[in-house]
Amino acid sequence: MKIWGYWATLGWAVLALLAGQFIGFASLPWLGAATWNSILQTPFDGILVTLSVLISNPISIGVLALAVWLRRAPQTEYFALRLPQLRDVTLGFVCLIGLIAISDALLYVSGRDLVSAFQLQSYSTAAAEGWLVPMAVAAILIAPAGEEIMFRGFLYRGWARAERSAGPAIVVISALWAGLHVQYDWTGVLQIFVIGLFLGWMRLRSGSTLLTFILHALFNLEGTMETAVQVHFFSK
Repeated sequence: MKIWGYWATLGWAVLALLAGQFIGFASLPWLGAATWNSILQTPFDGILVTLSVLISNPISIGVLALAVWLRRAPQTEYFALRLPQLRDVTLGFVCLIGLIAISDALLYVSGRDLVSAFQLQSYSTAAAEGWLVPMAVAAILIAPAGEEIMFRGFLYRGWARAERSAGPAIVVISALWAGLHVQYDWTGVLQIFVIGLFLGWMRLRSGSTLLTFILHALFNLEGTMETAVQVHFFSK
């Protein structure tokens, strides 16, 4: 299987990201969902966030699929879209629960909020407009699919070319993934980096991006549930 080189892999990933973000945000005024001023003033509005995710991620996936097609490689093999073994699913599920529990405990004892301002604002505004179901689909399914295809699929395939390069690749990919989440403060970015290391390890162990997608989706599901509890039961 022909694999893109290190710099070509990065270039395709940047192109996919920029294409998705540009088309996603450019589509919002065209759809009548917002004006440019409202986007700048309320970037965490639930409807805007939801539409941006629903539009940008398929575009990014399409660009990466084009890159693989140009390489004349099998899409499922290049992106590691294979069913994981049950033992890896079980291990991943148990480890994810442990990581979430430790993270929440550290936030609690340090006096920090378990739910970020971004999560609260996007959830509250989506709920007010009756957009909770589309927002949940975007957050729990579409965003993890797009991010796993790019980070644990395309970037991992291009950078983890041998066993000795897998570890550094996982660290760099996790850092890039965390760095894109500018909507969170440093504690949120750090949490995402650690989860990225965990997902990279599971990708290495299982050889399956489907497994990392499932774990990523469960992580986002837990965050959505925490946000819902905060909004509906603990908001002043």
